[in-house]
Amino acid sequence: MSETSEKSPIGAPQRNGGSPGAPLRVGLLGYGLAGSVFHAPLIAATDGLLLDTVSTSNPERQAQARAEHPQVRTVPTAEEVLDRAAELDLIVVASPNKTHVPLATAALEAGLPVVVDKPLAATAAEADKLAALAADRGLLLSVFQNRRWDNDFRTVRKLVEEGALGDVQRFESRFERWRPTPKGGWRESGDPAEIGGLLYDLGSHLADQALTLFGPVVSVYAESDVRRPGAEADDDTFLALTHANGVRSHLWVSATAALLGPRFRVLGSKAGYTKHGLDPQEAALREGRRPGDEDVEWGVEPKACWGRLGAGASPRMGGGDPVPTLPGDYPAYYAAIARALREGGDPPVTATEAAATLRVLEAAKRSATEGRTVALS
Repeated sequence: MSETSEKSPIGAPQRNGGSPGAPLRVGLLGYGLAGSVFHAPLIAATDGLLLDTVSTSNPERQAQARAEHPQVRTVPTAEEVLDRAAELDLIVVASPNKTHVPLATAALEAGLPVVVDKPLAATAAEADKLAALAADRGLLLSVFQNRRWDNDFRTVRKLVEEGALGDVQRFESRFERWRPTPKGGWRESGDPAEIGGLLYDLGSHLADQALTLFGPVVSVYAESDVRRPGAEADDDTFLALTHANGVRSHLWVSATAALLGPRFRVLGSKAGYTKHGLDPQEAALREGRRPGDEDVEWGVEPKACWGRLGAGASPRMGGGDPVPTLPGDYPAYYAAIARALREGGDPPVTATEAAATLRVLEAAKRSATEGRTVALS
């Protein structure tokens, strides 16, 4: 690690070489779903960032990375990326959950700023330890909570901040799917070391969104089940959060929902807002479309998908008024990372925020196991 990296304040430019106008060089650890579908395309689409190196031990994924990003070099191990720390400016950890803490630790100890895919860790204590290490080294540490830039969440946030709902009383949020047959793999493993299951996967997004909107949580109640034959990790989980400001958040994550509920239903003292369907960005990325493509209106959905705002009538029966959905904006995350590295300041999602989310998830796990409401200080 260079002397400059050790002494620079958090968020200050973390350049390890090159001229001031040169792009920041990114090492990406992992090229599975997270690495190939989300991180690599968004990094490549961000002005000022260059996807330099990808590590994956899978030869087919190495070939895929080179085909999709011709300038990139591929190596089989994360250690080979970190051995080149002096030539890089940022490490992105997009490997399986159980590797997040050790790889983020190694990258920070090598003097590199780090972005980690969610969840940052298995526990809030581990997240706090990583945050302390980053602060001690004066290095950026951020967590990829891309769902803050979903089109529907951006719209909900705007309505809440503008007061269109009045005082929000209840916030309902769902990530429901119908996948009656498990796919297998570490995400559905019952081994606690893998940090699998929907609570720590999609639940990370829902809890982060609730905390972003309504602040600290004082109590958590949860129900968590393993419903599918052959499944090992939770595949149908419900969380009820009470926020310090009195708002109640009800959150569902499920792979066993034969009929899908609304993505959001937010009820306030003046009006309510209901939105069905999913943000289009993940589907676009999976199909190979990219931000900046000339034929793509990025993150935009048709009017037929807009949510409705009103009071006293069912939106499914035409009640309320349609609300234009703001465009989804995943590219904003890495644009903010590049800005924080070059200009200083906080990253778009901090490790401290990630730790707060993990406290909620840990409390939910304990609540579901013990059958009781868990208080948070």
